[in-house]
Amino acid sequence: MQEKLEHFFSSEAETAAFAVQLAQAIEPFIAEGFSIYLSGELGAGKTFFTRQLLRAWNYSGVVKSPTYGLVEIYTLPIGNICHFDLYRLNAAEELEDIGFRDYWGPGQLCLVEWPSCGEKLLPLPDVALLLQTTQEAFCARRLSLVGSSQRGIELLRIMKESVKK
Repeated sequence: MQEKLEHFFSSEAETAAFAVQLAQAIEPFIAEGFSIYLSGELGAGKTFFTRQLLRAWNYSGVVKSPTYGLVEIYTLPIGNICHFDLYRLNAAEELEDIGFRDYWGPGQLCLVEWPSCGEKLLPLPDVALLLQTTQEAFCARRLSLVGSSQRGIELLRIMKESVKK
């Protein structure tokens, strides 16, 4: 069973506003641990979206893609936000070298860019997020969220209600 939510954004401001709604909806799930896998071509806005989630939780520091270090940890009052970028991963087994399994669990939100590079080892996500650029407007994006765990499905149902308002 899966739940799906699709949305179109015509500007960065709309994308940021959606990220704020998502951040608010995710908070209760972080206590048990939660994961979102972000996919999309280069420049689709995966890191921008992650930055907006962190801003929604009042993080004011630099948020960059952890392309070379593979993971960046942000310790916030709601829990640890573990931002992975697997783009430069040569083999999924490199995840073992950084002890990636230690990042999944209670009090952790794992945001994984380029999850296809580590799919042999990564657990299934609670939510898969796909960002696509469109030709409809400058900075326009189409976002698809698919919840595959029970908690991911519940989150998307909450988001659907939130987006209606």
